[in-house]
Amino acid sequence: MKTIAALASLILSSHCLAQSLEQPAIHAGDTWHYQSTAERGPTGWTQTRDDVVVTRVTGSTIYFSQKQSGSTQPVSEVFAGTDWSRLRDVNGKETVVARPLSFPMSVGKTWSVQYTEQHPNKNHKSEQWDNRFTVVGYETVDVPAGKFRALKIECEGHWVAELEPGQSVVQGARTSEGNTSMVTEVNHTVPGSASGRTYKALWYVPEVKRWVKSVEEYYSSGGVRNERYTNELISFNAAAETPQQ
Repeated sequence: MKTIAALASLILSSHCLAQSLEQPAIHAGDTWHYQSTAERGPTGWTQTRDDVVVTRVTGSTIYFSQKQSGSTQPVSEVFAGTDWSRLRDVNGKETVVARPLSFPMSVGKTWSVQYTEQHPNKNHKSEQWDNRFTVVGYETVDVPAGKFRALKIECEGHWVAELEPGQSVVQGARTSEGNTSMVTEVNHTVPGSASGRTYKALWYVPEVKRWVKSVEEYYSSGGVRNERYTNELISFNAAAETPQQ
């Protein structure tokens, strides 16, 4: 079984500087351990360690489990495309909503993920997403697993939502001349729109078969960052390949 220590010399080799990177072979048993940091608002901050383990692979899909290290909660079973793209039901149709990698990859390559979803939640009548990815180039990045020469991919995203009309009800007590009565106030939400931006970056290493670091940031229409999520690789174990008969 290969470990990060065994791969260290390979990661920094000239092999990483190949002109084009092909899709890696993912196998059941491949395991990544990440340190995950979530920042929400000016004071909210949490950090966990998360395990990603491939359970099986088909011609078009990677099935894997995700679990917080040491947690007693059930393991989350998830699937993705063989390029780690994320699919889900949008308006009754299976749709790609995220594609962090696009093989073969080379510096300067671009691709986009665009979709519109009707009634994604109770507050939005529709949401339109536009994410544009660019392979920026190679960078040396330090994470808990060590130092890597990685291919950096950036994503600039924008979303626009059409708001649902609605109303909120507020009740309170009012006292006048010794008598108390209940007062109900109904506030109506006028249909309108909301928007925001996202920024994502990840550092992909071929020998690790995945990214060693990723960052996601979410901004309001006023340019204020509301959330930031960071994942950094702690270790990677490649499954032993089954000898061909």
